[in-house]
Amino acid sequence: MLDTTKTTNASLYARREAAIPRGVGHTHQIFIDRGDNAEIWDVEGKRYIDFAGGIAVLNTGHRHPQIMEAVQAQMQRFTHTCFQVLAYESYVELAERLNDKAPGNFAKKTVFLSTGAEAVENAVKIARCHTRRGGVIAFTGAYHGRTSLTMALTGKVVPYKAGFGPFPGEIFHARFPNPRRGVTVEDAIESIEQIFKNDIEPSRVAAIIIEPVQGEGGFNPAPRALLEHIRAVCDQHGIVMIVDEVQTGAGRTGTWYAIEQSGVVPDMITLAKSMAGGFPISAVTGRADIMDAPAPGGLGGTYAGNPIACVAALAVMDTFAQDNLLERSRSVGQRMVGKLEAMAETHPELADIRGLGAMVAVELCKDGDMQQPAPELAKAVSAEAARRGLILLTCGTYGNVLRILVPLTASDALLDEGLDILAASIAAAKQV
Repeated sequence: MLDTTKTTNASLYARREAAIPRGVGHTHQIFIDRGDNAEIWDVEGKRYIDFAGGIAVLNTGHRHPQIMEAVQAQMQRFTHTCFQVLAYESYVELAERLNDKAPGNFAKKTVFLSTGAEAVENAVKIARCHTRRGGVIAFTGAYHGRTSLTMALTGKVVPYKAGFGPFPGEIFHARFPNPRRGVTVEDAIESIEQIFKNDIEPSRVAAIIIEPVQGEGGFNPAPRALLEHIRAVCDQHGIVMIVDEVQTGAGRTGTWYAIEQSGVVPDMITLAKSMAGGFPISAVTGRADIMDAPAPGGLGGTYAGNPIACVAALAVMDTFAQDNLLERSRSVGQRMVGKLEAMAETHPELADIRGLGAMVAVELCKDGDMQQPAPELAKAVSAEAARRGLILLTCGTYGNVLRILVPLTASDALLDEGLDILAASIAAAKQV
C-alpha cells in the first residue's frame, strides 16, 4: 500500500500558512531535514548548498563536531539556572575571552543576552545610564533589530517599520556613505552636524551606533574616515560610540571584529549570530566604567547567557583558533570576489561586487547602471538558485543585492559548485 502521508515541502508550507502569522517572512518554501557543514537536505531528500548560513549565524557550519561535543557534554550536567540566580563558570570564561578580544587598551566587561536586538537595546540602555542622556544617532540603511527601540534605530521602513509606529523619541539618522549613489563621506559627516544643528545638541546625545559593514542595508562597508570622525565627535562631546557587530562579528570579515580593520576603538560592541554556532546568545562588550553604570538588577534576562550557548560560544572560539578560520575567511572572500568579477564580464547586471572578508555581496542593476536597481532580477536569481540547489538571500535598500554568507568551513570545491550554480541561475533568470 502506498504511503500517502509523506511529508513534503508543500504540505508543511500549507500547515505553516494556517498556523503562523504572515508577518513572519519566508524566503524559500523549503523545510530542512538535516544539515552538515555547508550543505543541507530538505524533507524531500533534495540537497542544497547553503550560501545563507542562517543569516550569518553559521560561520562554523551546520553541526560542527567540536561545538556539538561541547553542547552534548553540557547537556549532561545542567541546561538552565538563570545566571542571576545560580552562576556558572562558562559565562565568566566567555566574558573574559571576549573582553580580551575587543580592541582597546582599557579594562572591559561583557554582559550576555539572547538575541542581537537585545544586545543593541542593552547597549543603548547602558549608554543612556552612563551619560544620563537620551538621544541616539544611527544611520540610513542600518538594521539593528525588530524590537520597538531597535526598529527606531533601523534605517529602512519596509518591511521592518511599516505599520509599527510610533517609535521611541530622540532617535536620529545620519546619512550612510554610498558613493555609488552619490553620498560621500563628507555628506555623511555634514548630516551628523545638521542633526546637531537642527534636532538635538551634542550634550543630549548618549550614543552614536554604526555597523562597520551594513548587513541588511546591502553589505556596505563604513569608510575608515567616517569611523574616525565618529570617534572624534564622541570624544569631543562625551558620546558613547557603539559598533554593531551582530552580523559582521565572529570572524565573518577576516578579523574577529570588523572594526579591527579600521584601527578605530569603540566604547561598546554588540555581538550575536555566529558567536555560538547556531545556539542563541548575544553579548555587549564595553569599557568597564560604562558597563558598570547600571545598578545591580538593571541588566540580565531569564535566558541571557544560557549555559548551553556559553559552552557553544567557547567551542566556536576554540575552533577559530585551531582551524585558522580568520585566514580562511579572507581566502573565501578572495575566491568569491574573483569568481563574481569573472561573472560580471559576461553579465553587466552585476553592477558592483563588494564586502569585507567573506562578507560578500553583488548588486544587480539594469544594464549595470547603479541608478537603476533591479530587485526583480535579484529575486528571480534567488528563486532560480534554490530550484538548482543553492540557498541565497537578498538585501539592500532596494532589495537588489545578493548576499553570500557561506560557512567559512566550506571546501573550495563546494564554493565553486555554489558559484557555478549562481552563474547558471543568473543566465536563466535573465531569459525569463
